[in-house]
Amino acid sequence: MTASSIDNRDDLISYLRSAMALEHATIPTYLTAYYSIHSSTNSDAAHIIRVVAVEEMLHLTLVANVLNAIGGTPDLTLPGFVPSYPAYLPDGEDDFTVDLRPFSPEAVETFCRIERPGKAPSAGARLVRTSDRGRPLLVSSPTAEGMRFYSIGEFYEEIIEGLEKVAAGDPGLFCGDPARQVGPEYFYSGGGEVITVCDLDSARRALRLIAAQGEGLDSGLYDADGELAHYYRFRQLQLGRYYQVGDHPDAPSGPPLSVSWDDVYQVKVSARLADYPVGSELAGAARKFNAEYGAFLALLTKAFNGRPTLLLDAVWYMFRLRDGFNRLVRNPLPGSGGLHAAPTFEIPTPVGSDPAAARTAGGTTRAVTR
Repeated sequence: MTASSIDNRDDLISYLRSAMALEHATIPTYLTAYYSIHSSTNSDAAHIIRVVAVEEMLHLTLVANVLNAIGGTPDLTLPGFVPSYPAYLPDGEDDFTVDLRPFSPEAVETFCRIERPGKAPSAGARLVRTSDRGRPLLVSSPTAEGMRFYSIGEFYEEIIEGLEKVAAGDPGLFCGDPARQVGPEYFYSGGGEVITVCDLDSARRALRLIAAQGEGLDSGLYDADGELAHYYRFRQLQLGRYYQVGDHPDAPSGPPLSVSWDDVYQVKVSARLADYPVGSELAGAARKFNAEYGAFLALLTKAFNGRPTLLLDAVWYMFRLRDGFNRLVRNPLPGSGGLHAAPTFEIPTPVGSDPAAARTAGGTTRAVTR
């Protein structure tokens, strides 16, 4: 059995900051697919993707609560918090890239790979050697160099076991200011409730809710609240039918689900600012979107640092970005062979920030995502 990669409070803070990046980093991926869908089409698919994106916000909030509870400081504005797409996410065997791509069979396959349940054969196999290939690595260990996790569920199990281990030797582990906790009155997603964290038991419940809601790791198709796990929601798009209680994972028996893969703006996969003509109106729109998304992350940072009422605006703000998306995805990108433009999520570095902060703030400059 491999030794724990978490030995103290600082290790836990590193892991939880990585977990925040993990929970955030699928949001650009899901939003790109969501806004590429033509208006008034693919209502089933659009609803599924939107609900999952909102629940990723819930997961982000839950991790922030755990981090605050042990005296950490959430910061979504650090350089490197948003990964450079495409980025790698391990699937337990080989690496695949997580891209910003339009709604398509390839996008849904990536969603399923991201959320796929994966329990390691043993606790000793939770961490596996990685082949970095020079790309941003997602779901890596921030304390064990060159190691990644068998799955996201196992990543969270490592954090839970680390909390148990450190709490056993440090009765004052949960020393955070209760006023920095985001309670259910500040966040409503319709798919699970925010858990305020004050001790080991509430921290475990918060992290296990994330794993169950995303992958359904130990709870089957549904989480404890009876909500279909994200992996199986996306599987419905592949199988063309909704799940019902009692269904086998590969054989949903509910109503048919209609998907039209053609009713989509074919945006350039993982577009970059360098793809836009210098000085063009589209380039300006892309830069404006990135600045607005940076403002969204700054809003969340304030909400997680003692101003929880700001979170009441956060979900609305995330979808307020719609206009910026539409200005891009509805327009062809010159020189791309007929493909359309899309946001690049290259977030401008805040004035006065230190790029080294991403290395010294308890983690790594390589973002960890879900």
